[in-house]
Amino acid sequence: MKMKKFVLVPVLFSFLAIYAQEKKNSIAPNENLIAQNIAEIPKELAAQVKKYSEARGASLVEIHPTKNEIIINTRFGSTAQLHRVSQPLGARTQITFFDEPVNGASYEPLKGEYLVYTRDVGGNEFGQLYKLDLKTQQSTLLTDGGRSQNGGINWRKDGKGFYYSSTKRNGGDRDIYYMDPNDPKTTKLVLQVKGGGWGISDISNDGKKLLITEYISANESHIWILETESGKLSEVTDRKSTGIIQTGASFSDKNDEIWFVTDKDNEFQRLATLNLSTKKVIYYTAKIPWNVENYILSEDKKTIGFVTNEAGLNKMYLMKASDKSYAAVKNIPVGLIGGGAFTKDNQQLFFTQSTAQTASDVYKLNLATGAIQRWTESELGEMQQSDMALPKFIEWKSFDNLKISGFYYPAAAKFIGKRPVLINIHGGPEGQSMASFLGSNNYYTNEMGVALIFPNVRGSSGFGKTFIAKDNGFLREDSVKDIGALLDWIAQQPELDKDRIMIMGGSYGGYMTLATAYHYADRIKCSVDIVGISNFNTFLKNTEEYRRDLRRVEYGDERIPEMAAFFEKMAPLNNIDKIKKPLFIIQGTNDPRVPVTEATQMRDKLKANGNVVWYLEAKDEGHGFRKKANVDFQRLAVIRFMQEYLIK
Repeated sequence: MKMKKFVLVPVLFSFLAIYAQEKKNSIAPNENLIAQNIAEIPKELAAQVKKYSEARGASLVEIHPTKNEIIINTRFGSTAQLHRVSQPLGARTQITFFDEPVNGASYEPLKGEYLVYTRDVGGNEFGQLYKLDLKTQQSTLLTDGGRSQNGGINWRKDGKGFYYSSTKRNGGDRDIYYMDPNDPKTTKLVLQVKGGGWGISDISNDGKKLLITEYISANESHIWILETESGKLSEVTDRKSTGIIQTGASFSDKNDEIWFVTDKDNEFQRLATLNLSTKKVIYYTAKIPWNVENYILSEDKKTIGFVTNEAGLNKMYLMKASDKSYAAVKNIPVGLIGGGAFTKDNQQLFFTQSTAQTASDVYKLNLATGAIQRWTESELGEMQQSDMALPKFIEWKSFDNLKISGFYYPAAAKFIGKRPVLINIHGGPEGQSMASFLGSNNYYTNEMGVALIFPNVRGSSGFGKTFIAKDNGFLREDSVKDIGALLDWIAQQPELDKDRIMIMGGSYGGYMTLATAYHYADRIKCSVDIVGISNFNTFLKNTEEYRRDLRRVEYGDERIPEMAAFFEKMAPLNNIDKIKKPLFIIQGTNDPRVPVTEATQMRDKLKANGNVVWYLEAKDEGHGFRKKANVDFQRLAVIRFMQEYLIK
C-alpha cells in the first residue's frame, strides 16, 4: 500500500504540471463570461486572429452649432465612446470614458456648451439621459435611472429645453415629455399614449408643434401633430389606413406642409410632401424603383439630402426644395451610407460611409463644389485590402418561385477544392444584409478558406412591401424554406462544398438558425445561434413590455389559441429530437429583446437529449456582445467550433 501511494504522488504532480502548462497556453474566458463545453482555445490562435480583430470604425454623432467641429462615435478601449474632431483627419479627443458604450448624443443647440447623451447598463437597453458639461467633463443623470427607456430628444430652437420619449410611466407605453436639462426636476408629461412605438420626428421653429410617428410594425406607421401648449393630438395621416408606412416627418419651409417617406400607392418608400390643410400628397422619387431609406433637411430647409437602398447598396441624392429637382452625389465610393447632418450655414453635409474594404468613417460634402473631404480615417489593424473578400450579388428561386437574393463572399483564391460555407442570417426579421465591410469575418475567407453567404430571405426590408410581409404570422416557416432553396443553390456551385455548411444568425436570425438545424438536419454540419428565439410563445411572454405588442404584429399573437398552437408546433425547442448536428448557443444575460431564458431552455433540453452543445453567456451584455473582451472571446470560440465541426 505504501509503495502504491509513493508511486502515485509523482504521477499526480506530473499531471498537474501538464494541466497547468496547457492552461497557460490557452485563452480563458474573463470573469463576465459563462463558458460551457467550449474546446480549449490556444493562444497561438488568438495571435493569428488578432490581425483581423483590431479594426474599428467611426460614425457621425453631432455637428457643433457654432464651431467647425464634430462629435463621432468610435472605440479605442473596450467600448465605443464619444470623441471630438476639430479638423479633417485631426486628432480624436475622447470625451466620455465609461465601461458601457455611449452611442448617441446631442449638443445644446445655441452655444454647444454641453451634450445630452444616452447610456444603458450591461446591454439592458434601459437608456438613461445624462448631461455632459464639456468644460468640467462631469456627467449628471437627468432621468429616473431605473428600468425605463429614454431617448429621441428634439430641442426647442431657443435651446431652453427638449422633448423626448420615455417608458417611465409604466414600462410599456412610450410617452412624450418635456425637460429643461438645467432643471430636470421640472420635467413634465406632455402626451400620454398607448403602445411602445411612439417617437418625435421634428419640432416647429416656434416650438408649438411636434411631429410624432406611431410605429405599428415594419409594414405600418402613422404621423400625428401634437400642439405643445394645449396637448391636442391630431391625425396627419389616416389612422384607419392599415398596411402603409408613413414615417420620418419633418416641417418644410411652408407653414402648411411636411416632408415624409411613405410606400402609399407604391411598392417602395418614396420621398413625398403632404399639405396639412388639404391632405394632398405629392411624390418626388417615383423614378427610383427602390426605398428612400432616410433623408435630412438643411437648416434653411432649401436642400434635401436623401439616401436610397438599391439592392443592398446606398446612393445619396441632393434635392432642391424650390423645384424638387434632384441628382445623385458623385464621387462617393460604392458602399453603405449612414447618418448625415447639414452644417448651420447650409453649405456642407457631413455623413458616414463605408465600403467592402473600408470601415465606416466620416466625410464632408461641399454642396457648392461637390468636393468630398475625409474627416476620419479609422484603423484596420494589420489587415490589407488583399486580405479582404469582396461581395457578389447572388439570386436563387425558392419553393414558390419567389426570387431570393443575398451577398456571397468567396474564399480566398489561394484555397483549392470545394470550400466550406457559412450562411449568416440577419435579424429583424425586417433587417437586411447589405454589401458591408466584413471586418474580422475576413479571417474566415482569407485564413480558413470558408465562403460566406448573407441571405435576404422573405421578410427582409429593401425589396418592397409585398416581400417584407411574406413571412408574417402563419407564413413564418416560408422564410426557413428560403434557406432550404439556398442549400440547393450551394449544391449547384462547383467551388462550394454542399457537405460542409454551417448556419449562423443573431436574434431572429438565431431563430432561423435553430429552425434550419431541425428542418435541414441532414444538409448542414453545425450551427451557431446568437441571442435567438427558441419558442415564440415563451419569447413573447418574456420579452420587455414596451416591445411585446410591436412584435405580435409581426410574429403573431400568442394569446390567440390557433397561433399559440402553431408556435408550439414550429418551435425549435419542441423539435430537439430532429436536431442531429453540433450547436453553439451565445447569449447576453441582460437581453431585453430575446430573454436569456430562450437560450438556457434550448441548451438544457439539448443537453438532456445528448446533443453536442456549446454555450457562452456574458453577464454584462444584452442583445449581442458590445465589449471588446467579450467580442474577442466569442470570435475565438466560434472559430474553434468551426475547426471542430465544419472544417474537419
